[in-house]
Amino acid sequence: MSDMFENMNLDCNRRDFIRMSAGAVAALALTSVPIAAAAKGPAIKAAQVSLQDCIAMGPVAMAEKSAPVKAAYEYLVKTAGEIRDAAIRRATLEILDNPAPRLMELYPTEAAKERTKQRLVAAGYLKPAAAHDEFLPPCKSPSQTVIPFYTAPGSGYGSHHSYPGGLATHVAVNVKAALGFYNAYQDVYGYPVSRDIVIAAQTLHDLHKPWVFQWQESGASRTEYPLAGQGAHHVLTIAELIHRQMPAELVVAMACAHNHPGSATDERDVVNWLTAAAIIADEDPVALGLLAADGKTLPQPRRAEGFITHLGDHDWVLSVPAAQWTIAKLGEIARREYGMTAADLQTAKFYAFRNYVFSQATLEQLYLIWTVQGEAALTETVKSLVTA
Repeated sequence: MSDMFENMNLDCNRRDFIRMSAGAVAALALTSVPIAAAAKGPAIKAAQVSLQDCIAMGPVAMAEKSAPVKAAYEYLVKTAGEIRDAAIRRATLEILDNPAPRLMELYPTEAAKERTKQRLVAAGYLKPAAAHDEFLPPCKSPSQTVIPFYTAPGSGYGSHHSYPGGLATHVAVNVKAALGFYNAYQDVYGYPVSRDIVIAAQTLHDLHKPWVFQWQESGASRTEYPLAGQGAHHVLTIAELIHRQMPAELVVAMACAHNHPGSATDERDVVNWLTAAAIIADEDPVALGLLAADGKTLPQPRRAEGFITHLGDHDWVLSVPAAQWTIAKLGEIARREYGMTAADLQTAKFYAFRNYVFSQATLEQLYLIWTVQGEAALTETVKSLVTA
């Protein structure tokens, strides 16, 4: 890998990053790149750079320069700090600071990985031909994250929040949405649910995306493989929380992020993810209170926090198609305004360009500029961020 990726400082000026993020929400209202009338949305605060600057910068540095990413990460730290349970608060903040794959403490050898692989294959959660790194991504140390939380993409490279810092913006939206549901239920029903669990489950629901979607030398993110019918990050995140001995109600609520237990079919998904995660963590899900005694359902009565976590994790309904459409449109702009060829769109040249543009403005805001102000405004916004 190139030096710019090998030399990532994973402690990464994290304190500096948090310090700089103070006031970043307010900074988003300031204008250094005048692209829109205030009535049509906030202006984007970002430095204009050349395409060569983008290529030299690398995705971690891009995330660290992004005002929206700083604001999102600061919000997550602040909200996690509101968790009243001291143990859950401490663990959540620790993971935001360093989402290390401690799970890999269980896998010091290839033989250990093979034993777990065979258990997953026997249960139908993994294909027999799968390589070990398909369900346990590479990492140098179980005590250190591969890349900082706030620099990771929010999903695969063709999907939602697929830019440096996209994980922070994705999770911030989801935490706000989950707390919106929590507040609505509390206000209307006086619903006795745990705000601590809602915050922690939503904040941690994608904790292993920095491990699974680690940045590659090309500027794209690592390909994710399926595990128990989902992208591997979901089951690995559940397994991590089990390995860290997090409370059962938190683990179950987090597992519900990708589906809810409101029907037998939907609940079966959640049960499978918990079971697969327990295999990887080498634990008994029934004994831990993650499943009912028969191992076929969640503990009953099914707690509302899981449903609220699931409802909060629905930004993808808009952000997935918005990403696909906006990535394609940015490719058109790259060809028309920056002289790139169709072949360039599958190379580090375009990946660096899109990483910078999306990280500084956010892919989602660019889509909204396009929908509200039109393609010309989108093009001018892109040109205000990167010079040809």
